[in-house]
Amino acid sequence: MNEGRAETGGRAWAAGRRAETWTAWWLRLKGYRIVARRFQSPVGEIDLVARKGRTLVFCEVKVRADADTAAESITHHQRRRIERAALAFLQRHPGLAGLDLRFDAIVFGRAGGPRPRHMADAWRPDS
Repeated sequence: MNEGRAETGGRAWAAGRRAETWTAWWLRLKGYRIVARRFQSPVGEIDLVARKGRTLVFCEVKVRADADTAAESITHHQRRRIERAALAFLQRHPGLAGLDLRFDAIVFGRAGGPRPRHMADAWRPDS
């Protein structure tokens, strides 16, 4: 019984990784430079870190049945973990700390094909 769930989870994981790769190339075409992929720290993970000019962007990539559901799946708790991971990233890369910071969401809907929706400045950290 668990085999089906593991298979489904494996497909979802693979779809997420494909979406991250697709997003990295898509952002490059939009003029961003990819600084890091799948940055991991004890406090959280960031799918992509990109830079464009003086802006450092922490990107969360989501794939769901439709883009709206993907956007809604980024919970308050997950946003806080990404923000903490962003602080950890900046501690490891102090040369980037002076840049403007932004949190983006790039969402994919399986029904809509491979074209992502880029939600720039999707949220701001609580002050």
